[in-house]
Amino acid sequence: MNPRTVRETIDGPAGRLECAFDAADVAPVGIVVVCHPHPLSGGTLDNKVVQTLTRSFLQLGWASLRFNYRGVGASEGAWDEGRGEVDDALAAVRSARGREGFSGLPLALAGFSFGGFVAAAVNDRLADADKPKRIVLVAPSTQKHSVPGVPAEISIVIQGDVDELVPLEATLAWARPLGLPVIVFPGVGHFFHGKIGLLKNVVVRELRGLGAV
Repeated sequence: MNPRTVRETIDGPAGRLECAFDAADVAPVGIVVVCHPHPLSGGTLDNKVVQTLTRSFLQLGWASLRFNYRGVGASEGAWDEGRGEVDDALAAVRSARGREGFSGLPLALAGFSFGGFVAAAVNDRLADADKPKRIVLVAPSTQKHSVPGVPAEISIVIQGDVDELVPLEATLAWARPLGLPVIVFPGVGHFFHGKIGLLKNVVVRELRGLGAV
């Protein structure tokens, strides 16, 4: 992603997990764990939307930890139908919070597509005292997965209106009972082709609107 990205491994429930750690130029205000798309469809921590989410948080002074699910890249283990992948993300959260200098700093969760489901599932499983301060979901997999609800007051949800993999109506149907706003990109598909710069700008703007922490 950039010359200062640190590639490392952490302990996961099925073996070592490959990670990429990025820090801003200033003292971090928090750390975000970013979850990538479906591994059986080629999703990795280097996905361009995942990297865009990282850049958005870095611009606001957050550090970022991206990771590959079990069986992806250099991560050990094998695909576990989504169950183990949520466990992998929880391991990444524990690692992020346990980094030197990050104890007590705010946590954020972000995810794209299947990673949006994973991020929401992690939030659902964390104890109240450990909940994230911010959640950003881009085209979360609301049609194929049972995505847990997320709090409207701390969450940002973004979706293209011609998404070929996650119908906009599926995400709206998920969001309505939560009272959760959805930011819609007109004429944009699942992978935000040609709109990555705009996606970053909108994520930064919305995070600023919620307050950096």
